[in-house]
Amino acid sequence: MTDTTVRYEVANGIARIALDRPPVNALDLDMIRSVIAALERAAKDDAVRAVVLASAVPKRFCAGLDLKILLGKSETKVRAFLQDLYIRLHDAQYNLGKPSIAAVGGAARGGGMTLAISCDVIIAGAGATFGYPEIDVGVIPAIHFAHLPRIVGRHTAFELLFSGRSFDAAEAQRLGLVSRIVPDAEVEAAALALAATFAAKSPTVMRLGRAAFMRQNDLDYRRSIANAVEDFCNVTMTDAAQEGLRAFVEKRSPRS
Repeated sequence: MTDTTVRYEVANGIARIALDRPPVNALDLDMIRSVIAALERAAKDDAVRAVVLASAVPKRFCAGLDLKILLGKSETKVRAFLQDLYIRLHDAQYNLGKPSIAAVGGAARGGGMTLAISCDVIIAGAGATFGYPEIDVGVIPAIHFAHLPRIVGRHTAFELLFSGRSFDAAEAQRLGLVSRIVPDAEVEAAALALAATFAAKSPTVMRLGRAAFMRQNDLDYRRSIANAVEDFCNVTMTDAAQEGLRAFVEKRSPRS
């Protein structure tokens, strides 16, 4: 990988993929493609038995999209990015063949939530925060329409997705979004320890068992996220969305 915003290393059968685009790990096209390439690399490496997705930026997991990707861009360019963030990321995780763990220390927002929920397990620091702020900048968290109601229930999902509010790790765990909460300083260590537990299992049984689990739980999910690409593009191309994005970048209130 030539993109320096994503680190990849393997030790003791565990691939560590670390986001490294200070100050907040905002996702651009190169970065998401590098995450996908790292997952595909781990999938092909028989020495890798588990994957940890973490952040090299203190107190930040991922703040979401770099909004320059959406501002003033053609539908074709927005669609190409979403094909990567929604569909290719899903496919890379689906075909990984080994467990993936998100180690969320700090803030996860928008596209950062997309990265985290693509993993099989999420371990969060006690100080981690989560949220879907897309509505506040004039777009929608379309992919999360496909999965969040199944996890937290329709009405709670609607409140989270359309209020734009942030919530802490304790609430995320109560809702079923987070597997485990650990002290902030221990997030990555806890993720690596769990990865080591997974790595000690039979790789054949893990691969076949995970594939069966994915088929049972994600049968209609890929079709749903294909629809999410359409929904996101339709909203992003509106004048209201472009004004909201422009206002956020310019640090002002949107004009009605």
